[in-house]
Amino acid sequence: MAKLRKFVAYRRLERSYTRRSKFRKKSYVRSGPVNKVIRFHMGNQLKPFSHVLKLISKGDLQIRHNAIEAARQTCNRLLEASIGKTQYYLIVRMYPHHILRENPLASGAGADRMSTGMARSFGKAIGLAAQVHKNHPMFELRTDANQLKTAKIALKRAASKLPCKTQILIEEAVVKA
Repeated sequence: MAKLRKFVAYRRLERSYTRRSKFRKKSYVRSGPVNKVIRFHMGNQLKPFSHVLKLISKGDLQIRHNAIEAARQTCNRLLEASIGKTQYYLIVRMYPHHILRENPLASGAGADRMSTGMARSFGKAIGLAAQVHKNHPMFELRTDANQLKTAKIALKRAASKLPCKTQILIEEAVVKA
């Protein structure tokens, strides 16, 4: 299996030419890769919690779907192990819509003959990415006041898996009576 290209090549936000249509001939991209993010809502969705923690991006960029899944897993694993499945509600607030494309080039002897006529090529789909803007919440974690310390640690672990600078905001939730 081929190695993943460094994400520096895809980090910048750009207009996406990823039109998908129910009519196959009208689609620019014939098929998209499978999304690696398994779940977007984890924990107890019904309980009203007292605090909301948000992991916010400090810049505009794209984040690949395998980085989102890695961040989700590490955050969810710590929360499940330390405070239990019923004491939090974690939401992934970004969705990888953007299709990443790559034009594979041959290297080595004779590669110059194979690479002619490849300027501005469209490329094959290799992955998905979420386009995140500055001050956009990437993860939202709802919990009670006595679990705030563990929740902050979990979001810091998730932030270490993401390719951007982040900030954690803590708000008191508005409980509807």
